[in-house]
Amino acid sequence: MALALDPGAGEDELPLEVEEWLSWLATERGRSVATLAAYRRDARRWWRWLGGQGRSLDQADEDLIATFVGHLRGQELAAATVARAVVAVRSLYRFLAEEGRLPADPGADVAAPRVAAGLPKALTEAEVTALLGAVVGDGPAQRRDRAILEVLYGTGLRISELVGLSLGDLDLESALLRAFGKGAKERVVPVGRHALAALEAWLAPSGRGALEPEQWARRGDAEAVFLNRRGGRLTRVGAWLVVKRYGDAVGLGAKLSPHVLRHSCATHMLDHGADIRSVQELLGHASISTTQVYTKVSTERLFEAYRAAHPRAVR
Repeated sequence: MALALDPGAGEDELPLEVEEWLSWLATERGRSVATLAAYRRDARRWWRWLGGQGRSLDQADEDLIATFVGHLRGQELAAATVARAVVAVRSLYRFLAEEGRLPADPGADVAAPRVAAGLPKALTEAEVTALLGAVVGDGPAQRRDRAILEVLYGTGLRISELVGLSLGDLDLESALLRAFGKGAKERVVPVGRHALAALEAWLAPSGRGALEPEQWARRGDAEAVFLNRRGGRLTRVGAWLVVKRYGDAVGLGAKLSPHVLRHSCATHMLDHGADIRSVQELLGHASISTTQVYTKVSTERLFEAYRAAHPRAVR
């Protein structure tokens, strides 16, 4: 079946076959909204480049995909961005081949660029204390922001999991919450006493109740745990800006992001003797190897403390 390049289509309009692949990733593979958005960007980048080469989807071969990889590297993109784009293109062509749209998979032997495994940059416990103490006041916005910071650090939730929380996902009496991670995988997460107190203050009538609109604009907003100032569900960007605002206030700047709080949660737990399997369950890692990165972080921090404090550590 020919997958024709339509010269009359806009460069941002993706072919039907690509849209079918994205739908398959969502329904059959359970990919998250964030992953689908990233893959859509990668597919659009590939589609535009193909158009520039005067090629259609079904004219791709291994050499052409390898040339595309070289093109991406020449754009000075991050290695992780290039690697993800290659994975997206390979996934697209594997889907098309398995669906019988193509006689063979041209991306099967194309290797994704290696990405150096960097260590997560965790905050120190003193920096976390300063950040959590930066929220001053008891108004609705301050209660919400305090709860966001406490929950991110106290539970290790991803930012998408935090803003996706609904009221039915909370069991404050048992100090538990239900999170939906990558691939819509569900897990139950304990909530520490500081995060619990912050949530209770936020969910009080003078907290979240003060931001509730007279009429909810969208279905699902009424069940959202975290609201914006207009009474809608807080977005990823909105939550990110909350973290950034208080990070800037205590001098953390570019060092801080919501994911850094997740890193810090894991690292500090291991620093204090938590079992790695427990941390894996808490964070919702599918593989223990992902969590093991944090053991290396904890070891590095131990060595740094030893070298800095022991009188015979420095040669």
